[in-house]
Amino acid sequence: MSETDTPRAGGVVCVQNVDKVFKRGSEEVHVLGGLNLDIPEGEFLALMGPSGSGKSTLLNLIGGLDRPSQGSVEVGGERVDELSNRRLAAWRARHIGLVFQFYNLIPSLTALENVAVVTEIAENPMRPEDGLALVGLSERINHFPAQLSGGEQQRVALGRALASDPQLLLMDEPLGALDKNLREQMQYEIKHIHENLNV
Repeated sequence: MSETDTPRAGGVVCVQNVDKVFKRGSEEVHVLGGLNLDIPEGEFLALMGPSGSGKSTLLNLIGGLDRPSQGSVEVGGERVDELSNRRLAAWRARHIGLVFQFYNLIPSLTALENVAVVTEIAENPMRPEDGLALVGLSERINHFPAQLSGGEQQRVALGRALASDPQLLLMDEPLGALDKNLREQMQYEIKHIHENLNV
């Protein structure tokens, strides 16, 4: 979809005329430049573009981690750009699963405890054990991040995001730190999860 296309109504994500301005000294850097985007429910979508093109910025706006400088961001019928910080945090816990490139696991917690951090605040979570089982880590639930490979750490992060039973799963370069074989395996698993969990 081009930046000037008007989104059609009814998508689970509707971004309208969105721009984000960052300050670099006295310079203003505009990212996204009036972007319009509509994502239908059930869509499996990859954002592609060069470094600095705004992919992470857009994911942060959709996930309620940041606010646009202009325009609107609607997810599941909720104008997330208009929510107070408190309501936004509660909304994220109920509706969004987030997976980051560098996992963001807490080193002093086991895999199970890392997942439980999210399930304890989610509205309708699955058991942490079930989140880890989805990503094939039932045998590693009591291991700390330092005892896990990079691929296993990324699976913990994915299991943590899925265990909150999110409406929307956002992944920011989730495969970037993995080698080619692990990337292919994770791509297959992510697609399989999308098809079977309707996330």
